Amino acid sequence: MSDDDQTTDDQTDGDTEGMMDERPMGLDEISAAEGAEPEVGQEYAIGEPMANDVTAIYDIPVQISAVLGRSTMQVSQLLKLGRGAVVELDRKVGEAIDIYVNNRLVARGEVVVVEDKLGVTMTEIVKSDRN
Repeated sequence: MSDDDQTTDDQTDGDTEGMMDERPMGLDEISAAEGAEPEVGQEYAIGEPMANDVTAIYDIPVQISAVLGRSTMQVSQLLKLGRGAVVELDRKVGEAIDIYVNNRLVARGEVVVVEDKLGVTMTEIVKSDRN
């Protein structure tokens, strides 16, 4: 199956509301497409929450990790690994991968190819246990 033949469940069920086009969006396109720009110079009364003014956090770096799978082995097995060795993971082909932000599971998705690099399409947002 080629990359062009792969579709997500969202694309096949006819629910295309909000989709601008079918190519993955780059990071520089996300904030502009979602209208994420807050009002500049907005003032708040004393004690009024500033929930809508998120500009202060825009430049905070976060680490994003996509985990294909996991495996455990003894140190003796690890030391025997060499070039060409295959480590079996706990996931099956086609199974969703986990997406972490700062070591916290936030989503699941599928591996995609974007030009000559790997990427991840988010297919499910994971609800947080924190309230």
